[in-house]
Amino acid sequence: MEARVQSNPQTPQGTWLRAIVGAGAVALLLTAPASLAQQPASDDAAQQAFNNSCRTCHSVKEGDNRLGPNLNKIVGRKAGSLPNYNYSASMKEAGFVWDKDKLIRFMVKPDEVVSGNKMQPYGGVSAEEAAKVIAYLEAMGSQ
Repeated sequence: MEARVQSNPQTPQGTWLRAIVGAGAVALLLTAPASLAQQPASDDAAQQAFNNSCRTCHSVKEGDNRLGPNLNKIVGRKAGSLPNYNYSASMKEAGFVWDKDKLIRFMVKPDEVVSGNKMQPYGGVSAEEAAKVIAYLEAMGSQ
């Protein structure tokens, strides 16, 4: 015959069980907001990377070309293709579509991707910062 132990909430075993479950629930509640708060921080870091590296010359607003072309929906766009921006001849003739990898490489070493581009004196950001910028551009282009 098998003996069964039933937990009664009024017994010391029941009290321990409720305390353990309660502590687990409190721990879950305390850690969940912290993990959710990390997402906006990464969004903030991506925007900060754009602001630090690109905002002086570029905008994310469609049609708002400045010293550099607007970067609205740049991922998937043919290089040198915006109609109202005066690209360098080399950028107009680049013959490729911007993808994440090419954009990161361009931000790190522009002349290695498109020799003779107008961004030559700029660039030199780290690949990590460039990836943050791309994340920001993608988020802004999808709005």
